[in-house]
Amino acid sequence: MALDSAKKLEIINEFAKKDGDTGSTEVQIALLSERIKYLTEHLKINKKDHSSRLGLLKLVGQRKRLLRYLKRKDLESYAQTISKLSIRDK
Repeated sequence: MALDSAKKLEIINEFAKKDGDTGSTEVQIALLSERIKYLTEHLKINKKDHSSRLGLLKLVGQRKRLLRYLKRKDLESYAQTISKLSIRDK
């Protein structure tokens, strides 16, 4: 299930750099993190849902690539983003 529009808008407003910013790396990482949390909870209940597990792995990989890009381009923004989202740094 996709995020509801109210939750999505709240996340976008929190991580946007300026008004109308919906595609920056920070916003994309935050939206992916929320979907990952939702799918993780779903898979705790539905252990045999292998298609959702595959989707979760794809989302984690995509977030990992975006985090690596952000770390390379803007280390300060990377540090703020992972601290806000409570993501571990390797």
